[in-house]
Amino acid sequence: MHDETRIVHSGREPERFDGVVNPPVLHASTILARNLAEWEERKRRRAQDLPGTYYGMLGTATTRSLEQALAELEGAHRAVVYPSGLAACVVPILAFVAAGDHVLVTDSVYGPTRRFCEHTLARLGVETTFYDPLAAGAIEALMRPATRVVFVESPGSLTFEVQDVPAIAAAARRHGATVIMDNTWATPLHFRPLAHGVDVSVQAVTKYVGGHSDLILGAAAATEAAWPRLRSATYELGQCAGPDDVYLAQRGLRTMHVRLARQWETGVGLAQWLARRPEVERVLHPGLPGDPGHALWKRDFTGGCGLFGVALKPVAPRALEAFFDGLRLFGIGASWGGYESLIMPVDLAGLRSATRWPLAGPLVRVHAGLEAPEDLRADLEAAFERMRAAGA
Repeated sequence: MHDETRIVHSGREPERFDGVVNPPVLHASTILARNLAEWEERKRRRAQDLPGTYYGMLGTATTRSLEQALAELEGAHRAVVYPSGLAACVVPILAFVAAGDHVLVTDSVYGPTRRFCEHTLARLGVETTFYDPLAAGAIEALMRPATRVVFVESPGSLTFEVQDVPAIAAAARRHGATVIMDNTWATPLHFRPLAHGVDVSVQAVTKYVGGHSDLILGAAAATEAAWPRLRSATYELGQCAGPDDVYLAQRGLRTMHVRLARQWETGVGLAQWLARRPEVERVLHPGLPGDPGHALWKRDFTGGCGLFGVALKPVAPRALEAFFDGLRLFGIGASWGGYESLIMPVDLAGLRSATRWPLAGPLVRVHAGLEAPEDLRADLEAAFERMRAAGA
């Protein structure tokens, strides 16, 4: 089936619920057995990781429906949902490391994931080396006998470097390391990490799966070989997602394909328009032919989303403030992936150690929503006019 068909039908079993189209929201902690034999049978099935409902923290039919749909979309053996995108990033790392181990993490990684490595992993006796996101197979020189995990994120958070995931995965595999990838930007609709050598694919369900800025969730999908350790770490750390957020994510998933296509188109159009602006030093968007990562993106990806970066030429602080203040359609806020357009200033302080950001002007991150592109351009045009006037 095509992705747009799979995304509508996966994870749904109306025949189980009297023909109800959407899986129901089950609020449950205790799951009762009718007799001792059923209790023992459930224990046996749980020990063998077989489908079923055993205890609320381990998931219900509500949870399983979303996990099944995401696993099918990822081409994975199994998937598990988490209470946040950050949890989906860090629990898989914990699943494959122990005290004395070493991990390699791209220097362009999501900031909270970096802080987890610098603080929590360090406290647990796990050393992190941040590597140049453009190193590709050259990361092999950084591999140690104790390297257990290589973490990739492509395009990179905030600066949008495209990594050579197959080359990195091949190098990691030669040294027996597990590859984990944050694939939130492309989603499995536009990049399939497991098909490119990754062992665990992570995404913030908060973003495009949810799509409406009203939930916090994450997910990780794994190969059959990686699944047992991921599953064990997830349960041992008490990770579980609430049924109401899971239900909202199920609902958002069914329309993600059409939303993502529109937001990708709008984002590319805005990026092209911004690249021609005299106030702009560089647009960070791998879908543009002039972007340094465009060739890799074109080789491995089938599309993307509405998120990209814009490096402005140096301006006075008052001019940058004028740019942001007065925006009508772009909200100033964190997160992304919802139906609304967003913009925010980016501060890279403390977020790079293996590489140096070369541009001196302000960096902003843009998320294209579902508004009319012409209206979004007009809002930005007015912002540039305010910036020019304040800097005069």
